[in-house]
Amino acid sequence: MAGAIRRRKRYRNLGLYWLGSFVMSILVFLPGNILGKYSSEIRPAFFLTIPYVLVPFWAGVRVFNQAQPPTCCTPNMVQEEQRKGLLQRPADLALVIYLILAGFFTLFRGLVVLDCPTDACFVYIYQYEPYLRDPVAYPKVQMLVYMFYALPFYGLAAYALIFPGCSWLPDWALVFAGAIGQAQFSHMGASMHLRTPFTYRVPEDAWACFFVCNMLYALGPHLLAYRCLLRPAFFQRLPPSSQVLHEKQH
Repeated sequence: MAGAIRRRKRYRNLGLYWLGSFVMSILVFLPGNILGKYSSEIRPAFFLTIPYVLVPFWAGVRVFNQAQPPTCCTPNMVQEEQRKGLLQRPADLALVIYLILAGFFTLFRGLVVLDCPTDACFVYIYQYEPYLRDPVAYPKVQMLVYMFYALPFYGLAAYALIFPGCSWLPDWALVFAGAIGQAQFSHMGASMHLRTPFTYRVPEDAWACFFVCNMLYALGPHLLAYRCLLRPAFFQRLPPSSQVLHEKQH
């Protein structure tokens, strides 16, 4: 980003990705400090983070106000792409299925950290991700942020992949990919790090399941963002004149 700014090149897409990662780190780091086992050790210097919190708001306004890069999609291309049903777009169908499954996984892990009494939650937190019990509170805050922010986005993104003209998705898919990438990197690293107490690390016999599930959880939003950048015609709004012509043809 610094290089692009210095050379006066476009950095909107990269800026949106960075913005998502930056906001996610703040949403987990600051509440985790206040709620975790080290909350009693917070000193006045902690309030120096307030300017750090203001940075993403300023940066987000600047990035979103930048002009979007031009696309080569003509109105005819947009109409043709938006006529296709979901079954005619197998990549989008796969993404919708992924978003539904990821939504269920998000809800499940949110219930796990909220001490859901079901056997499935008990087995998962003790045999697959015991890090969710760590009293530092970062993993619990992370799962709650997923449940309250990522889960609604999964539903909205699935809607945007089914119904055409949701022009907001390409930008927010980039923001969301940055947020999930940063969060999963931190969560997976902390779950297996040597500084994490042994009782909260991922058991060796659960490494494969833990790694595959969390990598897929991190990879899906990036595939969604790549799909939006690669073929944006489905998400573009038709000009009024083209819309009238499109309706007459049907």
